[in-house]
Amino acid sequence: MEEQFLESIEVARRSVEAASDKQADNIVMLDTRQVCSFADYFVICSGDSTRQIEAIRQEIHGKLKRDGVSPSHIEGTADSGWILLDLGEVIVHIFSPSQRDYYRLDDLWHKATPIIRIQ
Repeated sequence: MEEQFLESIEVARRSVEAASDKQADNIVMLDTRQVCSFADYFVICSGDSTRQIEAIRQEIHGKLKRDGVSPSHIEGTADSGWILLDLGEVIVHIFSPSQRDYYRLDDLWHKATPIIRIQ
């Protein structure tokens, strides 16, 4: 199998597409290069149930794995209402609505440049 390299922006865009395919809510892609030392992009989205949060995670993981991109680290569980996928220069956060309200990452990273916002 040929090794494929995707630019970080393409990894972020494919994560957004995969989340959208599973009807994630309030999908945001932030360009964090000017305000963050550990990631180029954040993708933040919400799922309405444990089942949907897990489906979003599986879709992102599966779609990117086919492109040769795998998370170096995964934190959280669908049951906890928050999953983080560390894709190197791209960090994906999948939240339940209540956990998203609690952590308020959209506000915390307000100086990042929004690239995509899908309500």
